Amino acid sequence: MLVALTGGLNLETALTDYYMTGFTSYFASWFLIFLLGAIFGKVMQETKAADSIANWIKNTLGPSRSVFAVVAAAAIMTYGGVSLFVVGFAVYPIAVSLFKFANLPHRFIPAALVFGSISFTMTAPGSPEIQNLIPTEYFGTKPTAGGFIGILIAILIMLTGGWLLGKMVKKAVRNGETFSLPNATSKASNEIAATAKLKQVLPEPEPKEKHLPNVVLAILPLVTVIVSLNTLSNFISSTGAALISLASGIVLACLIMLPYLQEFWNPLAKGTHDALIAAANTCAVVGFGSVAAQVAAFQTVVDRLVNIPGPPLMGLAIAVTLICGLTGSASGGLGIALPILSPIYLGMGNLGPGAMHRISALASGGLDSLPHNGYVVTTIRAICGETHKRSYGPIFLLSVILPTIALILAVILYSIF
Repeated sequence: MLVALTGGLNLETALTDYYMTGFTSYFASWFLIFLLGAIFGKVMQETKAADSIANWIKNTLGPSRSVFAVVAAAAIMTYGGVSLFVVGFAVYPIAVSLFKFANLPHRFIPAALVFGSISFTMTAPGSPEIQNLIPTEYFGTKPTAGGFIGILIAILIMLTGGWLLGKMVKKAVRNGETFSLPNATSKASNEIAATAKLKQVLPEPEPKEKHLPNVVLAILPLVTVIVSLNTLSNFISSTGAALISLASGIVLACLIMLPYLQEFWNPLAKGTHDALIAAANTCAVVGFGSVAAQVAAFQTVVDRLVNIPGPPLMGLAIAVTLICGLTGSASGGLGIALPILSPIYLGMGNLGPGAMHRISALASGGLDSLPHNGYVVTTIRAICGETHKRSYGPIFLLSVILPTIALILAVILYSIF
């Protein structure tokens, strides 16, 4: 409303036409992806497959590699298509036991979860996350778009971020920091802390793990989603391939882990509920962008970004980065920016669609992780019971600064090669 009034738009038209058109068009395009992704995550949670994967990584790597184990567990599940929030809640208890055993500061757990969940997995080639699927609609590309450079950038973020996180944790330990649960500052965080205290008894998890599915069975649905997505996308649209692959993952997980599925309808109901909330939140962001796009000043900004000095891809990178930062949403920022920018950059004729796809995906994973980002808030406050003051610093370095530097490098590499 404020943008419409200050931009000289008719308020009724802005709300009932521009806003609702942006809202409903995004919902129509992507709700089924949100829905199946959320249900898949809930099924993996309900069957204890997510717990099985996290436990296997914990036991394989051991407490001496606690930080890497948490990052790896989050990354494997996220890249396999499991919902970010399911990953966070599934890995957190494992992270607590590992960090307690190794006597590492609890405040770094949110950074490990966020880094493993979004910094390189959601923007890497082949990822089934929606941030990697949205550009396929606008550039006519496949989920693997971006080729060798895209893979190189993902590996660079993974290795550099892992090294930085490990270095920060070691420095904190040298300064005398030890494991301790955060001071509860609310009823919610009190409950989280109480739950965590119950789980921090050093796990001799054999009795519990006997009730978890075999790790091979647990990982198989994730592999199925990745392989089927990147195979089917060669023959049908990437959106269609994503729907089929996620549905296949759900069915396979239910079939091979049926003995562990205590409730069949609950994951469907909870997944649908979560999908509606996540989709509506993102649609609201896109609807806002649709109103902003009608203001004359917006087109002026677009023109300046397109004509910014330097590589042509730099304007695309800056535009997507800023919009995602302002909205605090990677998928919402892409939903606002690409309908407007993709025709302009495709019309230039001298830029590869694969490069534009990968730059857009990478740009969505930078400033979106500012303190107001929904997943950042949920991970810090709801999952870990931490505060921004204690734990956001490492997240800012790993999920804002590092991906932004990697984005600049990607622009240079795509411009050269």
